[in-house]
Amino acid sequence: MSTARQLRNLLAQPGIIRSLAPHDVFSAVVMEQAGLPLLFLGGFGTSASSYGLPDLGLLGLAEMADAARRMTAAVHIPVIVDGDTGYGGIPNVIRTVQEFERAGAAGMLLEDQVFPKRCGHFAGKQVIPAGEMLLKLKAALDARRDPDFVIIARTDARAVEGLDAAIERGQRYAELGADMVFVEAPRSADELARIAREIPVPQLANMLVGGTTPILSADELAELGFKIVVSPVESLAIAGAAVRQLAQAMLSQGRVDSLSDQMWSFAELKQVLGVDKPT
Repeated sequence: MSTARQLRNLLAQPGIIRSLAPHDVFSAVVMEQAGLPLLFLGGFGTSASSYGLPDLGLLGLAEMADAARRMTAAVHIPVIVDGDTGYGGIPNVIRTVQEFERAGAAGMLLEDQVFPKRCGHFAGKQVIPAGEMLLKLKAALDARRDPDFVIIARTDARAVEGLDAAIERGQRYAELGADMVFVEAPRSADELARIAREIPVPQLANMLVGGTTPILSADELAELGFKIVVSPVESLAIAGAAVRQLAQAMLSQGRVDSLSDQMWSFAELKQVLGVDKPT
């Protein structure tokens, strides 16, 4: 069964899907082994882990497709890939869909920011006219070779045009045929409730710790009507905190075994990576 079909099956089941966004292939493997059913490959983590750069639209299609290819080769659960704005106009959107499908992605996000985009919780975002996004979204939907490939239409209009306009965009994207809609950066639980209630397709909730949107639990989001919850950069954040602690131990003590109770043993690390499994 393809991972796109797996994702369709997950979406058809009752309840909310809990997900994370691994910042690299190793963290994706760990998350799959921990039991997560779905992963997101985001531009923030990929830009940071690949180049040590922020999410300011600096990655291109080829880099994201390559990152997707490496991740999907290492895990067996669905991976949804951040397609940003489609990296340009309609021909770029078409190629993005085709490249992500070839890379093994189960689905992608397509957003209505101007190109190049900014992280959804950064200031200074701009959005293209809704009509222009509808043309790009139709091109993406038509470009699918696998009808199971899931296309999530994202709008960043909340920060630019207000909540009503963002919901209206989401409704228009749903009417055109988007499989899911993602309204980025709502500012309250009441706004989350309106989004889930007023857009007639499954919804994605982005729970960024320290971001614009208040953090609700998966159960709370499920009660509102959301279908997927993802924490988008926390894998990177927790890894960064741990690596800094490791570096500080080496600088202050000249050794790191004092942290052994906070890290896997070498044997556990080998087990996770499948050292003893036949290739």
